Amino acid sequence: MHIKPEPDSALAARVLNLVDCGLVVLDAAHEIVLWNGWMVPRSGYGAARVRDRSLYDVFPELRGSRVEAAVLAALTEELATTVPASSGRTPFPLREAGSFDGERIEQAVSVTPFSEGGERFCLIEIRDVSGAAGRERRLLDHAESLRARSYIDGLTGIANRRHFDVALDRELRRAQRNGGALSLLLMDIDSFKAYNDHFGHQEGDACLTAVAQALAGMCKRPADVAARYGGEEFAAILPDTSLAQARAHANAIREHVAALKLPHAPSAVRPWVTLSIGAAACDPERLNEPALLIEAADKALYAAKRGGRDRVVADGDSSAA
Repeated sequence: MHIKPEPDSALAARVLNLVDCGLVVLDAAHEIVLWNGWMVPRSGYGAARVRDRSLYDVFPELRGSRVEAAVLAALTEELATTVPASSGRTPFPLREAGSFDGERIEQAVSVTPFSEGGERFCLIEIRDVSGAAGRERRLLDHAESLRARSYIDGLTGIANRRHFDVALDRELRRAQRNGGALSLLLMDIDSFKAYNDHFGHQEGDACLTAVAQALAGMCKRPADVAARYGGEEFAAILPDTSLAQARAHANAIREHVAALKLPHAPSAVRPWVTLSIGAAACDPERLNEPALLIEAADKALYAAKRGGRDRVVADGDSSAA
């Protein structure tokens, strides 16, 4: 049976210096007895300069840190500890190799106790997780971007139907909880099929975008939501707004869109693009669910179109009955 000899000290030293992480060994007095090659260009300290010095003389800012607590736990209680990147990303003042004025590298640190020749030591391993942290941030940013896009209408840039449904449910619950007011506007571009037939779908998309941006510009409060409800239909959720206030706001929106003077098809009711708008407000007894509020606003919108278009009808008006 062939028994391999123990590696000599020169080989062990070379291996330690090839390891792609920082290795520091402390004795029971917290003095440095090993400092591998990875540490040198990232700290600016050679092994000879730090050997037999206290870790806290070399890195004073580690006093009172989680690293010091981990070292104490290792040397006094023989407990291994990990200081993850998320709870102390740059405990050691280490930078990219050869760069002493750049940002600190993000680190994951582990402390492991061991004994040798009857003496107690601890091994500190320091890993550069900057790349992993950067990838994690990019993944989180990408996920956030996807999440945001899932709530935005791709054509017009305002909230989409999914966003609308979530926001209406949230604001209705809030209004019921606080006893506040909440109004909903549903609006439709008048004779939009005629517009598309006359100008083409590309111009139709441009019209939808122009109306959407005009609507968004009229919903300025932080809690207001302007949304594309579907096709040429839009919606506005107006928290803390009574039905009378919603009617006035709807008329301001209608006038604002008409003032754009977007040319309409010859067969349209008006020579420029206009809106018909239906308004409804939540009511604890009758309109106390999203579907009921939408139904009431939709009936008012239908009444506005039936009544000649380019007008506002509110739930409860005789024409909306």
